[in-house]
Amino acid sequence: MKITEGVYPAIVTPFDGDGEVDYGALGDVIEYVEDAGVDGVVPCGSTGESATLTHEEHKKVVEYAVEHAETEVIAGTGSNSTHEALELTRHAYDAGADGALLISPYYNIPNDSGITDHYETVADAVDIPLLVYNVPGRTGHNIPDDVIVELAQHERIVGVKEASGDINKISRLCARTRDEEFDVVSGDDSMTLPLLSVGGTGVISVTANLFPAEMVELVEAARGGDYETARRVHAELMPVFDAMFVETNPIPVKIAADELGLCGSELRLPLSDDVPQESVDEILAAVREYRE
Repeated sequence: MKITEGVYPAIVTPFDGDGEVDYGALGDVIEYVEDAGVDGVVPCGSTGESATLTHEEHKKVVEYAVEHAETEVIAGTGSNSTHEALELTRHAYDAGADGALLISPYYNIPNDSGITDHYETVADAVDIPLLVYNVPGRTGHNIPDDVIVELAQHERIVGVKEASGDINKISRLCARTRDEEFDVVSGDDSMTLPLLSVGGTGVISVTANLFPAEMVELVEAARGGDYETARRVHAELMPVFDAMFVETNPIPVKIAADELGLCGSELRLPLSDDVPQESVDEILAAVREYRE
């Protein structure tokens, strides 16, 4: 059950001047990335500021994405509460999402059996393909290889979004799950090319909000064996990749999206728009130089 082969923008959640979700701008972002040939969209992830969406807003954003997207929708439904993750995943299924992305429980820092039970509880209860999301920088916990390989045995746990930044871990997971219906997907734009070279299948991307056609070109070239083209696009995009993390994601991508006229740069606290000028300058310089 392959659902994450290619490029999947982790789409931003635009807000208006009053701090409310700007659904018109959200539709524009979805249309923009789909016109560039992406394989799907991922609403309500870290880039979508899911942590500051109310449950009602979260559900409405997922419903809006399902209604308006013409590609696959993989809804972010993770939580540090298994009960809450189950509720959000059930909603994603009912809304018609094609899959769900579940961040590993943060703050709690569960042991290995807790991680396994968390994902299997949701997978057993909801008939929707699930992706594990391993992002130690946000959760304080790096899911062990053995746990991910064990989860790969479940028929509805179909992949992992790997954002550990560890190419050795990624290589091991690709090797150990190569005979399974299991995707290893990059959660870091700069790791996309290395991941694809060792058997990964795609990327859930921040940069694809801004330059989706270029991310598609990179991934399609690498998956087709044209590493000369893939390396060229990767090298050209590296300043943008770096700029997207000079401040906490999604602060930089929203500044860049505003520069490109895609949506406003409004954030929700505790993320602040009081950004050091040197960071703003680096973000805008990378975007403008690449656009030229």
